[in-house]
Amino acid sequence: MKRLEGKVAVVTGGNSGIGLAAARLFAAEGAQVILTGRRRDVLDEAVAQVGHGAVGMQGDVADLQHHAEVARQVRERHGRLDVYMANAGVITLRHSGGVTPEEFDAQFNVNTRGVFFGVQSILPVMRDGGSIILTSSLAATKVLEGHAVYAGSKAAIAAFARNWALELRDRRIRVNVLSPGPVDTSILAKLGIPEAERPAFLQTMQDMIPAGRMGAPEELARAALFLAGSDGSFVNGVELHVDGGMSLA
Repeated sequence: MKRLEGKVAVVTGGNSGIGLAAARLFAAEGAQVILTGRRRDVLDEAVAQVGHGAVGMQGDVADLQHHAEVARQVRERHGRLDVYMANAGVITLRHSGGVTPEEFDAQFNVNTRGVFFGVQSILPVMRDGGSIILTSSLAATKVLEGHAVYAGSKAAIAAFARNWALELRDRRIRVNVLSPGPVDTSILAKLGIPEAERPAFLQTMQDMIPAGRMGAPEELARAALFLAGSDGSFVNGVELHVDGGMSLA
């Protein structure tokens, strides 16, 4: 039997990278998947890749009305939700002295505020015994150059998870954090690093990882599947580092 047979899952930021890999795996394992993303063309392409009757909802997780619409669509289409993966995120690398208020707000609005109110909105339609997965980052616990604002926006997620794991215990809803190290996704091209400096940057990152390489989105998706399904049924309130050992280095 497929591990998510008969389940309903929402993956925010499911149109690329880790989110897309998770959506594809969840669907292959039997889930009815709703994925969200900001760009309609990219979202439509992702839905086609996921297949299995997946549905795409365009919107920005920084917009609270978007979360209300996602919850409404879940209720109308399926009546309940089993898995919610809050995965959408943005990053701008900048030393603290050069961070603009706009850059600060953009990262906290998506990475922190968007996660909190996304979960708040979806809880009324989540079934008891469901699973919430929050995608954080190694940067939340390991100091990396130029990551101060991004790290702060992600560090809050672990605090959310610990509180929610206890707040939701009467409903047996598990809340866990998936904390990736460097992963080979399209977001690497959006870090603001000049093209000429990218090879050196990527090599520096790889040298910091005991596994000797960057992660693949599919590896993070398999970890998310563990947290989503019955294999992880006794795992609650943890931060799972999937980083090739980089947190130890």
